[in-house]
Amino acid sequence: MDSPRLTHLDEKGQARMVDVGGKTPTTRVAVAEALVRLAPATFALLAEGGLPKGDALATARIAGIMAAKRTPDLIPLCHPLGLDAVDVRLELDEAASSVRIEAEARLNAKTGVEMEALTAASVAALTLYDMCKAVQKDIVIERVRLLYKAGGKSGEFRAPRTP
Repeated sequence: MDSPRLTHLDEKGQARMVDVGGKTPTTRVAVAEALVRLAPATFALLAEGGLPKGDALATARIAGIMAAKRTPDLIPLCHPLGLDAVDVRLELDEAASSVRIEAEARLNAKTGVEMEALTAASVAALTLYDMCKAVQKDIVIERVRLLYKAGGKSGEFRAPRTP
């Protein structure tokens, strides 16, 4: 069996932007997640809206949306995309003192939106860190991953569930 080819490398192994000019536009969707683990006291302040910097959840949501739109400025070789929709959802888990961030990006195009969803989830998590760092420095950001993607030649992908 042939090994998979890295599409961002040319025949000489040099980085290149993939030519999507001949592809047919399809509806594309990608969903990514990130998990932010906090100390119980920090989580309580976040949940109550009592952090010194203000509404961290709203700020993180907006930051994630903005980041998805700026992905080609941050990640080399990403195509600039006219996104149809970006949604960033934050789910508070009091028992685990954590915030699960889920970012979804959608469009009809010749290339996928996985990087936009991953960037949105990552930047939303980093924004929560920034908003909470005044009261806790050892916040942990983990499990940034693609959960789902659909559209295009490679079809549908679903990540396995994790505990």
